[in-house]
Amino acid sequence: MQRLLLLLSFLLTAGGTAWATALPLPIAAPDTAQLTLADAQQRFAQNNLLLLAQRYNVTAAQAQIMQARLWDNPTLSLEQNVYNQNTNRTLDVTRQGQSIVQVQQLFAIAGRRKAAANVARQNALVEQFNLEDLLRTLSYQLRTTFFDLYYKQQTVSTYDTEIRSFQRTLTAYQSQYDKGNIALKEVIRLRAFLFDLQTERQALLSEIASQESDLRILLRDPSGAYYRPVANEPELQALSLAGYSEEQLADTAQVTRADLKARQADVEQQTQNLRLQRALAAPDLAAGYVYDRAGSYINNYNAVTLGIAVPVFNRNQGNIRTAQAQIEQRRAQRDQQLLTVRNDVQEAWRQAQQTDALYQTANRNTSDFTRLIQGIEQSYAKRNITIVEFLDFYESYKNNLVQLNQLRAARLRAFESLNFSVGRPVFNAK
Repeated sequence: MQRLLLLLSFLLTAGGTAWATALPLPIAAPDTAQLTLADAQQRFAQNNLLLLAQRYNVTAAQAQIMQARLWDNPTLSLEQNVYNQNTNRTLDVTRQGQSIVQVQQLFAIAGRRKAAANVARQNALVEQFNLEDLLRTLSYQLRTTFFDLYYKQQTVSTYDTEIRSFQRTLTAYQSQYDKGNIALKEVIRLRAFLFDLQTERQALLSEIASQESDLRILLRDPSGAYYRPVANEPELQALSLAGYSEEQLADTAQVTRADLKARQADVEQQTQNLRLQRALAAPDLAAGYVYDRAGSYINNYNAVTLGIAVPVFNRNQGNIRTAQAQIEQRRAQRDQQLLTVRNDVQEAWRQAQQTDALYQTANRNTSDFTRLIQGIEQSYAKRNITIVEFLDFYESYKNNLVQLNQLRAARLRAFESLNFSVGRPVFNAK
């Protein structure tokens, strides 16, 4: 045991000065930028690449409505005699030569173009709802990341304050040890506790770096800037479930949830597709005009042509049955989504209730703990308490502040989850 203490004494003496005086790296880099939630949401709406991509999908789907309404192009055909034996002319386009001109137009009957336009219109509506649902999902990710960062940076500040305070204590006791006034084991305990604090802080900084990266991706910011979220703490504390009920929010979600609207639009799209397939069972009418200069029973022959496919074998039976089956499939998916929406609201409501109730009963006055830890430091300096009691108080102080920030972040996340499940910002924290 004596050898172990001597070895630790050598190692600690060699690195003691560096450990005692090294302050934790500041979390704010030179390119730190303060960011409010309103600014973040504005930049997100303008710059996010996934939203931009989905907007192009909506534009493309809307263009298909116009395409479905267009008439088929007329067909123009020309037939010219290559060599006229009577006049010995090649490609004889004179009155003695033979030429045929034919124009034909396809007419869709049974409302095929209208039915196709209705299908395209519903598809555009589905894409619009998909855009709204993507916005809902990414907005939830943005807001939860923002508030998580805000409270984690608050926790880092707690670590910074505690580490600086503890380093002062350690420096003083290192000096006392060098003078032979205190035992080596006491300095070792203090160093070990300081190292634990620095390790925990570094792990928290790694989590912050990952979320900073997520935030920059959401905002499409390639600069690598370090964001410091700014929130209105009184507004966050004032969030409350009062005035709302689980049933009320579930009913609201059935009206506002974009993913449910998309499933309902899917059902209507397949209904319109069934009408289109039935319209396609009716053959199109081809009408045209023919001019034959010298190849008919009279010269300068003019005629009108009509053509229609006789639906004997193919009456589009397979596509009609497929469309009918797809309607039932989409209805089942819609009903499943409706059940999912109600369960999402129920789970989010209960989680928000539990987290908010715990938050309301927690002691959020940190000033008492700050005064207490100052008194503990003085008591330890006067040797009124042991090192075990001193470190126990310090650990309790740190755990209380860390857990309080974790509870605050969990409460905000619960309210954001409730907003996400309802489909609109019922509880609008800023």
